[in-house]
Amino acid sequence: MENKIILQASKISIGYTSKKVKNVIAKNIDLSLEKGKLIALIGANGIGKSTLLRTITGIQKPISGTVSLNKKNIHEMDFLNLAQNLSIVLTEKLPPSNLTVWELIALGRQPYTNWIGTLTDNDIAKINEAIALTQIEHLVSKKHFEISDGQLQIVLIARALAQDTPLIVLDEPTTHLDLLHKIALFKLLKRLTQETEKCILFSTHDIDMAIQLSDEMIIMTPEAVIQDQPCNLITKGSFNTLFKDEHIVFDAQKGRFLFT
Repeated sequence: MENKIILQASKISIGYTSKKVKNVIAKNIDLSLEKGKLIALIGANGIGKSTLLRTITGIQKPISGTVSLNKKNIHEMDFLNLAQNLSIVLTEKLPPSNLTVWELIALGRQPYTNWIGTLTDNDIAKINEAIALTQIEHLVSKKHFEISDGQLQIVLIARALAQDTPLIVLDEPTTHLDLLHKIALFKLLKRLTQETEKCILFSTHDIDMAIQLSDEMIIMTPEAVIQDQPCNLITKGSFNTLFKDEHIVFDAQKGRFLFT
């Protein structure tokens, strides 16, 4: 049977070391990210979502435990190997430049080009495929600063697709987007996992939408980090532990949060 697991985190503790003192944010985390799945990471502000993402993408080391990407320890992989297996889309502003949308997407091919950065026919095919998958042909000749925030977010996803990695990780991709663009982006991510068989992991505050569209969810609470299908998490009552506020309750019947 084909192994569908792309990334595995085994018994990891996450946090940071300050003056040789280890500050543990969460411990004993087991995660498994599989091909063709859209997985949402949710949790209250300050719970450690960004630290978890930084740890499983190799940016910072776990305090204990291991993270394996395609059966290799992610913290022992060289930059090139890592860039060919994992692409990350962050919410930071792009540095000033005059790049067109096409050129910005082409940067996704950097892990494969030679030292001069020459694009081969295969590189160009991957760029055009990413543009077609995200349906942004009408934007390619525009400068990246001439398009909206919502369009730029999709362009950055296209750049990650051009990078052609089995795993794409997005940190808060729907931040600063209105409801219409949030729904469009969620639907795009869902379609991409189905069409490309890539795994897409994203952190989000749009929990109700994530419940409806994700294949699996990772819930971070002060007590534990749980991964499961949304329907199972609803049955287990996992969403009830998300917010420590009596005015926010999860309605299992409706599958969404209510405010009392």
